[in-house]
Formats: sequence, structure tokens, C-alpha cells
Amino acid sequence: MRIAVFSARSYDRDYLERANKDHELVFMDAHLESDTVRLAEGFPAICVFVNDDVNADVVAALAAGGTRLIALRSAGYNHVDLSAADAAGITVVRVPAYSPYAVAEHTLALILALNRHIPKAHARVREGNFALDGLLGFDLHGKSVGLFGLGAIGSVVARILHGFGCRVLVCDPFVDANDAPSYVEFADKRTLLQTVDIVSLHCPLTPETYHLIDAEAISHTRDNVMLINTSRGGLIDTKAVIAALKVGGIGHLGLDVYEEEADLFFDDLSDHIIADDVFARLLTFPNVLITGHQAFFTHEALISIATTTMENVSCYENGVSSGNEISLSVIRGD
Repeated sequence: MRIAVFSARSYDRDYLERANKDHELVFMDAHLESDTVRLAEGFPAICVFVNDDVNADVVAALAAGGTRLIALRSAGYNHVDLSAADAAGITVVRVPAYSPYAVAEHTLALILALNRHIPKAHARVREGNFALDGLLGFDLHGKSVGLFGLGAIGSVVARILHGFGCRVLVCDPFVDANDAPSYVEFADKRTLLQTVDIVSLHCPLTPETYHLIDAEAISHTRDNVMLINTSRGGLIDTKAVIAALKVGGIGHLGLDVYEEEADLFFDDLSDHIIADDVFARLLTFPNVLITGHQAFFTHEALISIATTTMENVSCYENGVSSGNEISLSVIRGD
């Protein structure tokens, strides 16, 4: 099967080619969007990543051009109009799990780097400044951490934090407390926010979780709370977070995702002026640490993503289910 691979970087080419056995891969640097969808014409399958915009107009153009399969190189699918895909008869498959350890470990890296001021300390030492003023952190041991989401990634984060000696609170309406580890405590959203020193997000972006952390949520947190997001940018109302950073409501902010990241992340913009004023404002805070959606980016995760993606395509071509199909009926449990 011929597959148009959008948003293809060198590592995508490398790992997908290693995993590919039967298909013709055509790699494209361009993101998939309304202006580039014409590049998919004649391809029965396309392969896209999180910052490709598979909206209703794009889906209609894909269907008109002969595409019948959209293979996601991600677990998240909020960038795909599933209703339009269902109506057009296009199958959507995803990679539901790759390496939860990759994202979980990056989450802890952000927590530790923010707490112990690692970027600032590194910059100082390179300049010959060995003063410790302004580098004071706190023991993670004994602190309370709240997790929104106890799926594959959240569960690993909880286990790591437990190993650090943290109290771990969880808010996840889809997990039965009887099936959860004994070292986690379940709490409702408000109780969790009022109790913990650190909040970390590990839930999917849905209409129900959009701006999960907004001004009202922040009003219930402890002063100087640490907020970490390695899940989806839209879980956070960025303007509300900036307002809280300015008055000390949020003491540390670690982001690997950003709600308007599609125009920023995965591209080298070092020679460009960042036109996003909200993102530029975030960069002015000394207690904010941002990475460019790299939490997933490990050797093991890329092997898993590529292997599952190619297996999904092969299953579709052979007329069998991979178990990774995603549609509105699947989400509703019909």
C-alpha cells in the first residue's frame, strides 16, 4: 500500500523504514492541513502526527482523493475530526500505547529540573558563577503530588513518585479504586487541588477535559503550586496560568505541550521571530521550563510507534482488525 507520511522528520523516516516490510512510504516534510491536503491525492493511506490538522475539510478532500485509511503515529486523536471520518468511510487507526516510561520519566525530569533550578544552575556554572543564591529547592520526599489520569503513563508516574516517598493523589473517574495500587489515594478535582504541592496532567484532551486547569481550578490550589503538563496543551488555559504565575499562585510551571503548539513545535524557528505573544510571555518567567513535545522521544518509544503503525496498515490492507481502530462508535462504546 502507498502511504503518504506527513510531518516526516529524519527520525520518522529511519524508524518507519526499519519497521516497514510491505508498503511504499512517501515521506513529506509538510504538515497536513487544508493547504497541503492535495499532496495526499491518490494515496490510499496517509500517516500523520499530532500537529497535523485533520479537520472536516481535510477529511473531505482526503476522501475525494481516494484515501481510505488515516494512520496516526500517536495515541491522541483530538487533531482528527472523527465524525467526518466516519461519514466519509475512512478508517482511523492509532498507536494506543508505546512507551509510558518515556513520558513518565520526562515528567519527573521536569519536576526535578524546576525544583532544583537545574537550567539556571547549569548556565551559571558555564559562566564561572558558583553562587547558590536563588537555587534553593525542596525535598520531593514527603510532598503530596496530584495526578489527573491514572492510565498507562499516569500509573508509571505514580509508581516513580511513590518511590521518591511522595503521597500520591489521583483524580480519574474511569479507574476503579479497587483496581489501583494501594499507594495511591483517590480524590475529587477540588480536593486534589487543595491538597497537593505538585499537579501533573496525564489525561487525554476531550471536550470534558479542555481547560481542565483554568482560573477557577487555580483558585483552589495552594500558593506556589507546581504544575506539570506532558499530556495535551489544551488541558491548560494558558492565559489563566500566566495570570497565576504573575501573582505567585503558580510557583513552578513545566510544559512539554502547549495549546497552540501546531505553529511552533517540531520545526527549527531559531531564525524566526515568535509571533505567538502568549508563548513569548511564558518564556519570560524564570520559574517556567518548556520542552518542545519531546517527552515521547526515546529510542524504545519510536520503535514501538513505528512497529504498531506499520502493523495497523497491514491489518487494514488484509481486511482484519488491528484492535487500534478509533471512531465515534468506539469512543461511545456502541
